[in-house]
Amino acid sequence: MSRARRRTRSARLTAPLAAAVLLAGGVGAWALTGASAQAATGTADAQDDFNGDGYADLVVGAPNATVSSKAKAGYVAVTYGSASGLSAADKKIVSRSTSGVPGAATASQRFGSTFTKGDLDGDGFSDLVIAGGTAGSVVLWGSASGLTGGTSIAGYGDSPQAGDFDGDGKTDLALFAHQQVEGDDPPSGAATVWKGPVSRAGKPTATLPVLATSAGSISGPIKSSQAGDINGDGKDDIVQWIYTGDGTWGNRLLYGGGSKGFTGGWVPGDGVGDLTGTGIGDVNGDGFDDVVVGADGWNSKVRVALGSASGLSESRVQSFDQDLAGFPGAQEEGDELGASVSVGDVTGDGYADIALGIPGEDVGTIADTGSVALVHGSASGVTGAGTQVFHQDTAGVPGVAEQDDRFGVAAALLDVDGNGHPDLAAASTAENASNGAVWVLRGDAAGLSAKSAFAFGPKTLSAPYTNALFGSFLR
Repeated sequence: MSRARRRTRSARLTAPLAAAVLLAGGVGAWALTGASAQAATGTADAQDDFNGDGYADLVVGAPNATVSSKAKAGYVAVTYGSASGLSAADKKIVSRSTSGVPGAATASQRFGSTFTKGDLDGDGFSDLVIAGGTAGSVVLWGSASGLTGGTSIAGYGDSPQAGDFDGDGKTDLALFAHQQVEGDDPPSGAATVWKGPVSRAGKPTATLPVLATSAGSISGPIKSSQAGDINGDGKDDIVQWIYTGDGTWGNRLLYGGGSKGFTGGWVPGDGVGDLTGTGIGDVNGDGFDDVVVGADGWNSKVRVALGSASGLSESRVQSFDQDLAGFPGAQEEGDELGASVSVGDVTGDGYADIALGIPGEDVGTIADTGSVALVHGSASGVTGAGTQVFHQDTAGVPGVAEQDDRFGVAAALLDVDGNGHPDLAAASTAENASNGAVWVLRGDAAGLSAKSAFAFGPKTLSAPYTNALFGSFLR
């Protein structure tokens, strides 16, 4: 039987090009509507569910927000899922100034630039690990009432990644020290894997090396990471978007290796000129997760590297752009196809679909307003059949397409209404004068729908909003 594993990818932070106003009433002017006939308990992926109710919970990063008068101190906003989707009333704002969270809000810390989800302590509730730069990371623990407490992880403040890296059925945590992005040669920083379960005192069952050849460090500042089982060996692998030096970025693949540490392998997107999106999921339903890499400064096409028992190979790569048959629109320079990527089985047919942010897309004469696309998977991989595209001028999508909105700069697929079909969260960090906003499109057996679509921003959540870049990272 074919299967498709849902993985989430969140895009790079992009400098806003201009202010935009969503509606006169602000981004929170829409009431939430939902499927009231749904069951009381959903079926969302457990790694997305902090309170164990069966509905995925969305985490939104606002790393540029001012907190406790500290500019760019940053925070994350957690909105809990339900049968009717997300609600502005059922949320938690987490910063270094939040009671129970270790540390203090610090200028330019950009707390919440990246984060990861997973049940670290094995209690059945997913936990949230938030990167905090040089001050290290923080774990918030899941419970029936949602996220609680806070445990400090000193020394490791960049792009944490949860996954079962040694194949024992328990969630492990890969940790990486914060490094500056500068210079011709990427620096090396401390790295480790905490073998799960991890206690709420912040103690792992054991520590494992990241690389067998370099147990305590790894090169290159890390912007983001994704986990999935690419070679089907029962051990999660990691794809990281890293600084490769001399102003270039690229992907690095680490195959899970248990107590011996990860081993490297080939992956698309090595040494490109700019940041782009990466996602992991089983697009062709063969039981091996595939790696999807967005177009970049050197390659104008999205690439799908198909997983196999031997891992990834340059001979097993599909490439496409907006000129693919069935893809609405046309490929144009500057579209940034796949600046954000998320992979998950929206339709429930056993083949993972690919959500692509296209923040540089023009809609009519409106430049760089942005769009998002859903490209369906199949036994043949990507064919283009049934591809859907949405933007702020699509009927049912809240707001109005405006120049330089860059809608789709971040994206994540997760099942917030628990109907078995992942929904799409997509962000514009330029919305409302760089305050930022997030839209949610519902998933069903046909794909994504603008019916009951809604949007919210930091003001909606009564959170700090001025120049917050709300939506910089989604998971």
